[in-house]
Amino acid sequence: MKKKIYVAGPMQGKEEFNFPAFKTATYTLRREGWEVFSPHERDQEDYGEDFGKGTKGTHEEVPEFSLRDALAADTDWICKEADAIYMLRGWEKSRGATAEHALSIALGHEIIYA
Repeated sequence: MKKKIYVAGPMQGKEEFNFPAFKTATYTLRREGWEVFSPHERDQEDYGEDFGKGTKGTHEEVPEFSLRDALAADTDWICKEADAIYMLRGWEKSRGATAEHALSIALGHEIIYA
């Protein structure tokens, strides 16, 4: 059975919500055999493939986006599914990623830093 990993990192204020970094990490982790949950994929499933493209990474640019719903889905997956969390560079400056990091520590997950 594959181990499950969540990708966490800064999104707010990053061009295109930092999706390129999330995509690269997701690709690499899958090649290493992980089952991966990445918020960028969830956002594109929920809001379409073009979600985030051409943005400066602010939620005001995409009014249909619900941060509350996104964080609920993310933390639910971390609690119920994840074995590990992968921290992208710059995660320390992200409120969401620091919360996901703290949750993973509380749950005893393996933590991997980029």
